[in-house]
Amino acid sequence: MLTVLRKIIQEVNLAHDLEQALAIIVTRVKDAMGVDVCSAYLANDTQQAYVLMATDGLNPSAVGKVSLKFGQGLVSLVAERAEAVNLDNALVHPRFHFIAETGEQEFHSFLGVPIIHHRKVLGVLVVQHIEVRRFEEDETAFLMTMGSQLAGAIAHAEVSGGIVGLNRGTGQGVILDGLPGSPGAALGTALVVYPQADLDAVPERTVTDVEEEVQVFLDAVSLARSDIRALQERLTSLSEENRALFDAYLQLLSSASIVDQVVTRIRGGSWASGALRDTINEHIKVFESMDDPYLAARAEDVRDLGRRILMCLQKTRVAPLPYPDKTILVGEEITASMLAEVPPEKLVGVISARGTTSSHVAILARAMAIPGVVGVKDLPVTRLDGREVIVDGYSGRIYVSPSENVRNEYKRLVREEQTLSADLAELRDLPAETPDGWRIPLYVNTGLVSDLTPSQQSGAEGIGLYRTEFPFMLRDRFPSEDEQCRVYRQVMQAFAPRPVVLRTLDIGGDKSLPYFPIQEENPFLGWRGIRVTLDHPEIFMVQLRAMLRASSGQNNLRLLLPMISSIGELDAALALVERAYSELLEEGVALTRPQIGSMIEVPSLIYQIDSVAKRVDFVSVGTNDLTQYLLAVDRNNSNVASLYDSLSPAVIRALQLIVDGAHRHGRPVSVCGEMAGSPVAAVVLLALGVDSLSMSVSSLPRVKWVLRNISRQKAIALLEEVMKMEDAVQIREYLRDVLVTAGLGSLVRAGSK
Repeated sequence: MLTVLRKIIQEVNLAHDLEQALAIIVTRVKDAMGVDVCSAYLANDTQQAYVLMATDGLNPSAVGKVSLKFGQGLVSLVAERAEAVNLDNALVHPRFHFIAETGEQEFHSFLGVPIIHHRKVLGVLVVQHIEVRRFEEDETAFLMTMGSQLAGAIAHAEVSGGIVGLNRGTGQGVILDGLPGSPGAALGTALVVYPQADLDAVPERTVTDVEEEVQVFLDAVSLARSDIRALQERLTSLSEENRALFDAYLQLLSSASIVDQVVTRIRGGSWASGALRDTINEHIKVFESMDDPYLAARAEDVRDLGRRILMCLQKTRVAPLPYPDKTILVGEEITASMLAEVPPEKLVGVISARGTTSSHVAILARAMAIPGVVGVKDLPVTRLDGREVIVDGYSGRIYVSPSENVRNEYKRLVREEQTLSADLAELRDLPAETPDGWRIPLYVNTGLVSDLTPSQQSGAEGIGLYRTEFPFMLRDRFPSEDEQCRVYRQVMQAFAPRPVVLRTLDIGGDKSLPYFPIQEENPFLGWRGIRVTLDHPEIFMVQLRAMLRASSGQNNLRLLLPMISSIGELDAALALVERAYSELLEEGVALTRPQIGSMIEVPSLIYQIDSVAKRVDFVSVGTNDLTQYLLAVDRNNSNVASLYDSLSPAVIRALQLIVDGAHRHGRPVSVCGEMAGSPVAAVVLLALGVDSLSMSVSSLPRVKWVLRNISRQKAIALLEEVMKMEDAVQIREYLRDVLVTAGLGSLVRAGSK
């Protein structure tokens, strides 16, 4: 059954639209289970009914016409219970609802299972049999497994079908929901970007010069053929049997089956990469459907050949991507390099299928002041290229090919956003001081020298977090002490006499160096941060010496130690700092001892805050990782993104313990995670008594506006109410309403009203 299940899922994933996907499901399930009927009903919220969308066994003319109202019939019973309903004689059940058009009166046995995707019942999968009998446990288990496995594919096909429908002029656009990645609203044209040699990520595009596109493809095939021959010649040590694989590749490239089919698709209007994708998938499907295990395994060879041709296609396209004037970058996972390749004057928004509010793509978008939506489940990436798209970074909503009314409304909101940005710019030289005189210094997070000018112009009172791993990532080896010293000195000189917090090397987790790879099954709980540098004092000492040397004559260095999880680690790190300091003094370098701080991002330190505060000059809370570890939620995993929220009561109470503990010993507390740049969270941090905040440049004026409009006394009163709440969603909504009531609604939603 497992083999059958895999084959069905593979076929469904290759379906072009929802109609085809459902037809495959009902036919294959009916054959696999040996039943008389298999039908799929999908929920239609507009009609408030479950509509028969595919069947093999009932009257085919009933498809799309017959429906059962919510609460009506056995199909609704399955959906209400969200579990299987197994009946030996459905006709006598009180919930049985007879519909003559389906011709189902002769079928007695009934087994229905819900199709659930992210807690929502999308529909019901039903099998029926003429004879009166109860379905066996293994049959029920198979259908349940099928329903659960197909839920994602059906959801994806449903969205893709809606996108395709726009080509036929149907509907008023498609709305997709994700997570708010970066505040703001933008209208533009979607440009799909994808990693090299990933066939599944190739977007659909059309071409105008067909003959030129055919030649591009043939050139790529020629290049692939040469590459394969070169590989075959180099791998002389392989057996004849293994080397025969390359002969098979060359034979496929010389045959008409693949090359001619791709050319035919190009002549039909598709670009070469899309034509290759469809042709390769068609051949894979043929091989995977074969019963012979050896022949079925050849599907992987076809897939590998497709990747090779695609890679050659990408090599032969030397011209840069034609970026639209208002580019909205779309991809399964947007990387920093993808963002950097777009001309800044053309990039207006970003959409990523993966990621959460605290993933790197969201952080980068906020740093660049670009509206963004992340974690968009079932995003039909390949269908979006070239479409008009609206990005609402406040609500996490995307509009594809929007209606005229929606388009005009967002054009108005974008104009209001521009006015708001101009108004906020006037706050640059004003302090972040509450109406009752409580002042909180606002710093910026950065990691690149190129960010220094915008950081200086933002009105920031210093750098609260300089990520020193960035200079390491931009090289093909570890930077020398002198190289590091020059970078750090440039940063400190740019902001002197304002403080600059340099965080020591923080690699591991989702940050790796190409020349120092760290491969782990669970990297966020593995070898990262201070754990790496303590294990490699030769790397750590070079960096510490470079930082201290760079501070000579500046006296604005603050040194921050990341990922401390125990007092032993803290003591070991402090000892190495002291050693580097002493060495430089002995060498005659004029130094002032810098302030040294510890990051609080591992929950274990919350309960040792007194011991930490006795040893350091300040503490800095990294709320991104602290939230991740406290809630046991991977902040880069969109499957659990809804569970990640820094306004969780657990996180707020942890922050209270940290602030109170550090203040008992006279140590200031800074928050440098993304929570610091949230206008909503700023109210909580103000009330908790946090001494300073550090955030992206784009967030700074928004947070300053909040602090200048809400007194600390009021914030403390609001915190008292928040502490009574038990749910992060409730807390967030409560604080959003507070900002709206205070006339600050434009910080949490599009527009200024």
